Amino acid sequence: MDLTQLRERLSRVDRELLELVAERQRLSREIARVKRATGRPTRDFVREREVILNARAAAEALDVPPDVAEQILRLLIRSSLATQERVQVEARAGGRGKRALVIGGRGKMGGWFVEFLGSQGWDVEVADPAGPVAGHAHVERWQDSPLDHDLIVVATPLGVTARVLAELAARRPRGLVCELSSLKTPLRAGLRALVEAGCRVAPIHPMFGPDTDLLSGRHVILIDLGDPAALAAAEELFAATMANRVVMSLDEHDRQIAYVLGLSHAVNIAFFTALAESGEVATRLTRISSTTFGAQLEVARRVASESPALYYEIQALNDYGGESLAALLFAVERLRAVVRSGDLAGFTEMMVRGRHYLDERPAPDAVTTAEVTPGPASLRVGGEPA
Repeated sequence: MDLTQLRERLSRVDRELLELVAERQRLSREIARVKRATGRPTRDFVREREVILNARAAAEALDVPPDVAEQILRLLIRSSLATQERVQVEARAGGRGKRALVIGGRGKMGGWFVEFLGSQGWDVEVADPAGPVAGHAHVERWQDSPLDHDLIVVATPLGVTARVLAELAARRPRGLVCELSSLKTPLRAGLRALVEAGCRVAPIHPMFGPDTDLLSGRHVILIDLGDPAALAAAEELFAATMANRVVMSLDEHDRQIAYVLGLSHAVNIAFFTALAESGEVATRLTRISSTTFGAQLEVARRVASESPALYYEIQALNDYGGESLAALLFAVERLRAVVRSGDLAGFTEMMVRGRHYLDERPAPDAVTTAEVTPGPASLRVGGEPA
């Protein structure tokens, strides 16, 4: 065969591969129905391991690199799990017959929640001056709504959220109120107003982005404000998914977020700022990029593409934000000191201590909902229970 014929044959093989992927997806939907009917969990780690080991063995027999086979199968497993999770959520239909209002539903996470709730059978109404979301009822101003919904989700920027919560407290809606902000301490006053007004409120922090299609291995943080019924109702929103639900207090959340988000963002901002001010041209550096540099550069690139206003809020508005930045400054200064002084023992101690610390981390899928320990059940305002 000549080159044209070979390429045509390759295109046919690609088509056949995609047809097999489609067939695998259909089988995944059937498996999801069987699992639901028999009460079996969506994810089976023993089976996943078996599939990957079989793929590696078959790859060796076919003279295909086993690592390539594993990467392909992991991607297919992830796709199958996403399919099964969607089937589980839709079949459970936890929102059927209920109404939800998403304030800020045209935003990224607001839009994710609109679709997520819709997939559970909720009748979702979107309140957003930016315009409607296809397939859902729309009101430009949520203040014009009677607020007679079973669930109200506030998915607005942090500064706006504080005002919305205060206005909701004045209206005393009957339904559960959930807000999605990355920080909770700046919202103390609004949350306290809702609690004192007798509203059911349970703040949520989804620890994933709006492009997430599979919640397995993802975490959803729920803030306990002392209302067990509200907390249970918020957890129920994710009951049909494979998300790990973690319960904690408002202050505990922001103290840990100062490291999980604040520190990780700061490291990457410092990284690309140092590069930008170094005088080195990025293309010259990437031409000789190492594995570590390339991986760090990719993470930094994603951070740099995010909203500066949002990332500034995460650094500046967290009551505990200064703690993680001080820790970063101390670490950099210590590293600089041991290098400048030729202190090999001190440098080694930093590396060994870091290795031990990181080795103690649980595997990404090791935490289950049943293993999560709830935090204190009180909304703290100014350090004291509200």
